[in-house]
This record gives sequence, C-alpha cells and structure tokens, in this order.
Amino acid sequence: MVQIINIENPSQQSTGYVLVQTQNLPSPMISIGCVIESLCSPNSEYQSVNPTTQVALFSLCTGNCSLIQRITWNVYSGEANSSLWILFNQTQNYFFGTTSGNFTVTNQLFLQNPNIKFWKFEVVYSFLNQISVSALNFMINQPPRNGSCLILPSNGTTTTLFTISCPNWFDEDGIKDYSLYSFTNQLMIAFSSFSSFQVYLPAGENQNLVIEIRDQLNCLTKFNLSSISVGADSQLNTNLLATGNQNTVSQLLTSFSQQFNQINEENIDKAVSSGIPLSTISISSLTTQNQPTNSSLNESALIEFEKELNSQSSTREHLISFTKTLSITTSNSIKLQSSSLVQLTKSTNQLTRNTISVAADRCFQLTLAYNRFR
Repeated sequence: MVQIINIENPSQQSTGYVLVQTQNLPSPMISIGCVIESLCSPNSEYQSVNPTTQVALFSLCTGNCSLIQRITWNVYSGEANSSLWILFNQTQNYFFGTTSGNFTVTNQLFLQNPNIKFWKFEVVYSFLNQISVSALNFMINQPPRNGSCLILPSNGTTTTLFTISCPNWFDEDGIKDYSLYSFTNQLMIAFSSFSSFQVYLPAGENQNLVIEIRDQLNCLTKFNLSSISVGADSQLNTNLLATGNQNTVSQLLTSFSQQFNQINEENIDKAVSSGIPLSTISISSLTTQNQPTNSSLNESALIEFEKELNSQSSTREHLISFTKTLSITTSNSIKLQSSSLVQLTKSTNQLTRNTISVAADRCFQLTLAYNRFR
C-alpha cells in the first residue's frame, strides 16, 4: 500500500496500491561430466573408478556466463558415510587443468594413495558478485582378490591343449572374465568368462604367461603363471580352424604365423648369404636388416627362395580366410583377433593381394566394433 500527500496542502491525501517487480539476473549453473562417459553413472552418489585409470572431467556453465572471473578445481579425500571432506594437497603432479574448464587426474593419485577410497572433485566458477559450485564424488573400485591360477601340463607343443584354472577369485561386483597374455611375445592368447578354460600356446622357450582377472567394472588383477616351454609342431589341424571359435582360431593362426615368420627370416638370411641381393627379394620383412651381398647372383638359390616364398604366401592366404567369419563379441575379442592379424601380416614379402584385402577389411570391421564397445 502507498500513501500520497500533497506537499502544498497536507490535508489532501490519497491512498492506493502499486505493483513493483524486481528482476535479478539468474545465477549461472555449473555441471560436471566425465570425458569417458562410462566413468559417470547418472543419479549415482559415487562414481566407481579403477585405481589404474585416470579421470578426465569437463565442466559446463549455462546461463549468464559472460563475466567469469576465475575457474578453480579442488580435490578432497573422504570416508564412507561421512560428510567430512579433507582438502587434498594439490601441489603434486597428479593434476592438469586446475584453472580451466577441463580437469585431468592421473592414476598416480590413486596408486600412490591406496588407503584413500573416496575422492571428491569440485569446480568453482567465480563471477563478479557470486560463485557457482559443482562436484562429483568417486569411489575406488577394488580389484579381484584371494584367488590363484595354474596351467597344466607344464610343457608341451603347439598342438597341446593346455588347461588354465583360476579358482577362488572374489570381487563384490562379480568377476567378468579371465584373459591370458604372453608377456614374452606381448600377445593376447585367450579370454574366457569361465575360471577354467583350454588354450593352444605359441612356440617358445621359458614363456612368461600372465592372467588378467577382471571384475564387472573393468578393474583387474594380474597373476603371473610359472614359465612354460612350448615346442613347435608343423601339423596344421584345419578342422579346428573351421570351427569358427574365435579363441581357438586366433590361437592357431598366431602360433603358425609365428613359425612362418621365423622361417621367412631364415630363408631371407640364407638367400642373402647365397649371393642374392636384398633388393631382388621383393618387399622384405619389417624386421629384416640390410646385409652385405655377393657380387654374383646365385640363380639356383633365387629359384629355391621364390619357390619357398610362393608356398608360404599361399598358405598365409589360406590361413587368413578363416578370420572372415569370426564373431566380434567384446573388447577382448577385438584385442585377440588384432593380435593374430599382426602375426599373419608381419612378413610383408609374403602378402598376396587377396591376403592384404582380407586383412584390411577385417581391420575395418574391428575398428567399427571398437566404437561400439569402448
């Protein structure tokens, strides 16, 4: 209610109402998200993160965001069921982008602070007369534990069926799968959702094998198996290749490709030592080194080399045909089939046009699948 009085004649008064509307600029809204979407679950109090994973966050300002004075990221450590968060020392080299809209935390923060299970990452936008704050809480995902793994038999050949057993592994989120790697050759050999599975191994003396046990949130534990020696066996079981089982087919292709790659290297060395210039041997293997050659060309050695080359090229072309129909089911499937393709195409002087075409198409299919599973 408003009362109006006449200044010259105070006895003249009037009373009425006036509607006054005030308008304030809306406060800017700040939101945080994960660059890798799978790290952030909607409507979750705590996001799960594996201790070996870095966290990349981004922040967005909506509304009146033209007068941003400063952006600051703060890191807190905490405990479960507690509202008390402790500001973490940010002078160490764990963080990048602490004054920008994008913020990265390296996995060293988690690995070097294993006793801290809960983390809070907060961004503060400072404006001329106000601030806006947003935060995400993370909980460290514990890897599988309390189990062991063994392989039987302890030795064999490339046609021996080895059994891998990994009993008693436990994780609150459940065990997702078991993956076998050759640490010696840096190859993935097999994966399985079962704790016991069978594999064919590539040839090699004193091979070091590693099992990765992964939970449903992709946190993993590595277990080193005892070293094992596997002898080469030239027998090729085409019946097994025709099964379409991606584990079996990839294992056999890798095993035989490695044998062919070694034979190819030996044949090249033999041809060069027989007086054949390296430039005459078409495209050489990626790992072949230039060697001194004899001045005269040994025709018989060249004929023998080309005969062996054509034979192995035909076999390699036949082998790669078994990759066409392999199913691509998971990210592990992509790793496994990629490993076998690397071995199949390593000796570049043995790649026919058809082999290259099949390999290129398969790589394209694996790339498409990667976009679905990442």
